[in-house]
Amino acid sequence: MPDRSDLIGLLAASPAAGNAGDVVVCERAPEDFIAAATAAIAGGGTVFVADPDWDGARRAAFDRLRASAAADTGPGWLCLPTGGSGGGVKLARHDADTLAAAAHGFARHFAAERVNVFGLLPLHHVSGFMAWMRTVFTGGVYQPADWVALMAGRRPSVPDGDWFVSLVPTQLARLLADPAAVDWLRRFRAVLLGGAPAWPALLEQAAAARLPISLAYGSTETAAMVSALLPEEFLAGRRDCGVALPHARLAIAGDRRLRVEAESLFRGYWPELRPSGPWETGDLAELDEAGRLRVLGRTDALINTGGKKVDPLTVEAVLRAAGRWADVAVLGVPDEEWGERVVACHTVEAGTHPEADIETVARAHLLPAERPKAYVPVSPWPRNAQGKVDRAALLRAVHPV
Repeated sequence: MPDRSDLIGLLAASPAAGNAGDVVVCERAPEDFIAAATAAIAGGGTVFVADPDWDGARRAAFDRLRASAAADTGPGWLCLPTGGSGGGVKLARHDADTLAAAAHGFARHFAAERVNVFGLLPLHHVSGFMAWMRTVFTGGVYQPADWVALMAGRRPSVPDGDWFVSLVPTQLARLLADPAAVDWLRRFRAVLLGGAPAWPALLEQAAAARLPISLAYGSTETAAMVSALLPEEFLAGRRDCGVALPHARLAIAGDRRLRVEAESLFRGYWPELRPSGPWETGDLAELDEAGRLRVLGRTDALINTGGKKVDPLTVEAVLRAAGRWADVAVLGVPDEEWGERVVACHTVEAGTHPEADIETVARAHLLPAERPKAYVPVSPWPRNAQGKVDRAALLRAVHPV
């Protein structure tokens, strides 16, 4: 396998598109993924990354996209899958320049000469892939980690240097229950928390444990992180997504959508290229006077019920704070009378919690239109490999077509 300098050279030299060496990387084990991705990059052509956990429909959509001939053979030869929780598949085009900008911007933001990573997230997802790339471009160490072993108490030591680990909120919640795991997490430069919104009580528990949490914002289109709260800011009481990383600039459009300008921005969705310039996300956000980012919700996730717009993230935050369930997701379910009705899906716990108890919380903290019309227990709780709830699967469970 090529060493770090060889891999950087391969990344920079890889041709753009239309090469006979075009290949799909779809390995689950980290060692297999890294070997396959390195070989694919060395072969030239376009490298398509696929999720081994896709169902037949998503894999078919991926294969159709991959077969599309690129209209331009310019930059953007690395195609990373995205599509959010709605079930669609898109392929964001990246290359050595976008990856390097993101990796070096991360290192500068955290004042890390070398970025070292314990990799818990899958490499076929942008968060896991960019964790690896940060080590490649900064000369750090990438050490795959096993969640099952971690929960069993088999945790690798954290050497000297700037070490990072990424968790989703449910993983953090489980580790917080083990004092030895809490002590292990304190040794990192930052515990990057993402994948799903973290509920306020979890963040306060992490702060009380003096964990170096970093709340961040990013996407596949931005090559992961473009803003991040430093751990010292988190421990001082801040709960936003921090300021923009050095390679990125953030702005708010007139409709409150977040606009990103960055050297790490994707080149377009395969097979097309996007015009140069800022990219307008689908996220509603605000920036304070110091440039600190707070994400308010997704524009495409708003529920229209009886003419009222409801942000499901607002409702979820209230229900999570009640502490009744390990997780909850709020959906807009088609309704003949209201257009959509607000429904809260939740995990199934060992005990039972009367619906009337939850209704008391909802009445105290939510507007009438925001209060769920139904509470639906769902087991097993559908998550993808990155720990994000599969909202499309939940909708099918509560509203079969």
